[in-house]
Amino acid sequence: MDFFISTKQRTDKEELMDDFSIGGDLLRDTLDKLENINRWLGGNLVTVNSLKKVLKHHPKEKPLVIADIGCGHGDILRDVAKFGRKNGYKFTLIGVDANPTAIAYANELSTEYKELSFITEDIFSDAFKNRKFDVVLATLFFHHFKEPQLVSFLKDTLKHTKKAIIVNDLHRHKLAYYLFMLLSIFIKNEMIVNDGLISVLRGFKRQDLKRISEKINVKPQISWKWAFRFQWIIQK
Repeated sequence: MDFFISTKQRTDKEELMDDFSIGGDLLRDTLDKLENINRWLGGNLVTVNSLKKVLKHHPKEKPLVIADIGCGHGDILRDVAKFGRKNGYKFTLIGVDANPTAIAYANELSTEYKELSFITEDIFSDAFKNRKFDVVLATLFFHHFKEPQLVSFLKDTLKHTKKAIIVNDLHRHKLAYYLFMLLSIFIKNEMIVNDGLISVLRGFKRQDLKRISEKINVKPQISWKWAFRFQWIIQK
């Protein structure tokens, strides 16, 4: 752990979870604990509340195809499914992740949600580029990529997304780093501690998201949310 850090620039350090060959009980434990941390901090609500905003004027009888990229074990999509059922929407929900172990676990946990399906796929692949969606969700996912990759991906994805891309990601801030360092005392999982601190340093400042918005030629809709999150809605 670094006790004196700079957040001026995004770090290029790699996270352990970026290795898609990681699997087994370690990955399952990591995904479970990350879900608990995000729920405790209220992070998952940022995505669901963003979706509410995007669908405010959408006719509920009109079906929607929603993709969650970097879906992990599917916790966000299960929350979206609950929201859809409660409010009478007709959702087809697709989780996409490049880690086959995460996808297998997502399928196990989602047997009660017939509107959900999961695929092991690279978001930069031709197969993904040929898919069409109404809404794309990216929760704690974009910070894994460098800016040129994000710009290229967003330009492509906007072409085959009808309504919006909803981004919920980390605010790169010293206080966020030190707060997570404090929280990590209580986390019994070395991958989460290692990756959590790197994630903050790979996160974004508002000007980063504004600059990317300009590069993809969209009007930025950026809001700060607790705990050190940015809600970034990219609407067509």
